[in-house]
Amino acid sequence: MTIAIEALVKIIVLVLVVLGTVAYLVLLERKVSAYMQDRIGPNRVGPKGLFQPFADILKLVLKEQIVPEKATQFIHALAPVISITVALSALAVIPFGNYIVIGGQKISLMIANVNVGVLYILALSSLGVYGITLSGWGSNSKYSLLGGLRSSAQMISYELSLGLSIIGVLMVNGTLQLNKIVEAQSGWHWNIFYQPLGFLVFFVAAFAETNRLPFDLPEAEPELVGGYHTEYSGMRWGLFFLSEYTNMIVSSALMATLYFGGWSLPFVNYASMSPNIAALVQVVTFMFKTGIFIFIYMWVRWTLPRFRYDQLMNIGWKVLLPLAILNLLGTGAVMLAVK
Repeated sequence: MTIAIEALVKIIVLVLVVLGTVAYLVLLERKVSAYMQDRIGPNRVGPKGLFQPFADILKLVLKEQIVPEKATQFIHALAPVISITVALSALAVIPFGNYIVIGGQKISLMIANVNVGVLYILALSSLGVYGITLSGWGSNSKYSLLGGLRSSAQMISYELSLGLSIIGVLMVNGTLQLNKIVEAQSGWHWNIFYQPLGFLVFFVAAFAETNRLPFDLPEAEPELVGGYHTEYSGMRWGLFFLSEYTNMIVSSALMATLYFGGWSLPFVNYASMSPNIAALVQVVTFMFKTGIFIFIYMWVRWTLPRFRYDQLMNIGWKVLLPLAILNLLGTGAVMLAVK
C-alpha cells in the first residue's frame, strides 16, 4: 500500500508540474517568436503577460465542443485522450534525480525504475501514432484524414532511425535502465562524446516525431487547413496541443538523459552533500539541460521553413536511416577493436 501511495503522489505531482510547465512554455514560445520577429508578443494579461496562459486555458475550457455530424463520435472523442495519455505516460521512466530522503526513507526521483525503460519509451512512441491517425479517420473529413495519414507515415518512418540511434547508447552503457545510463555517464563520460552521430540522428528524428517545424507536415496549414485536428475545438483540441508540448518535453528530457549525463554534473561531488540538497541540485541540473533543448525546439521553429513532403521522406529513409545503421555498425566495430 505504501508503494502504491508513493507512486500515486509522484504521478499527481509530475502531472501538475508538467501541465503548469506546458502552459508557460506556450507563453515562452510566443515571447521567443516575438523577439525573433522583432515584435512585442503577449503583454496585456497580467504583468509582462504572465497571466496569458490562464486566459488561454479558460478560453479552451469555455469554448463549445463542435463535432461534425457524420464523425464517428467515440473515435473522435477517444483520439485526443490517447495522445495525451501516451505523452504523459512516457514521463514515468525518466529519472529527474537520484533520490530524496523523507522520514528516513529513500524515495526515488522517478515514478518507475523499470529495467526496460528505453523499450518502454519506444513502445509508447509507436502508440502515439494511433491518437493522430484515429483523429483524422474519426473526423470524417478529407483534410483531417490526409493529415492523419501523413502523420502515420512520417512518425513510422522516423521511429526506425530514432530507435536505431539509441541502440548505440545501449551498446556503450550495457543497460536499458535510464537511471543506470545516467550513472554510467558520471564524470565526463557523456555519451555525446562516444555517440555524436547517434545524437545527430536522434535529434533530427525527435523533431519529426513531435511534429514540430520543419517537420509539421501532418498539419501543414496552407494545404490541409489544420491537418488531423481540423475538426476539433475547445479542450479536445487543447489536449492535442498539450500532448505536442509534452512530447517536446519528453524528447528534450531523453536527449539530456541519453547523451548529456541526465541529472549528473561532472564537477559536483554529490556524496559530500546531504541527500536532499544533492537531489535539489540534480533536479535543477536536469531541468536546465532539458530547458536548453526545449529552447532549441523553439529556435528551430522560427528559423527554418517547412520541408516538402518528398523532402521529409527522403531525409528519413535516404539520410537518417543509413546514418543510424552506419553508427550502429561503427559502434560495434570499435567495441570489438578495443576488447
